[in-house]
Amino acid sequence: MDIGRRNNITGPVLEIIGELDYSNATRLRELLLTLRPGQRLFLDLAGLTFCDSSGITALIAARGHAHAAQADIALAAVPAHTLRILRLVGLDQIFALDP
Repeated sequence: MDIGRRNNITGPVLEIIGELDYSNATRLRELLLTLRPGQRLFLDLAGLTFCDSSGITALIAARGHAHAAQADIALAAVPAHTLRILRLVGLDQIFALDP
């Protein structure tokens, strides 16, 4: 998995490319430490090819971290296979989803 980082006017954008799974979900969590209050973290999932339960847990942890930092989070370009999982477990109701 590769994670690209860029900034936009509202906050950081993390581009997740490849597989978000048990072996690398911790990398995502480590990149959240620089989030500041009032920012909006975008997780660009257009390049996500696979996401297991550890990956879903990492997304939930990212949301928790963002809220603890008084920031917001949105998932962008969620692949259909991951969106289906988010909908099945109700996470589409707690994440802002940006096409």
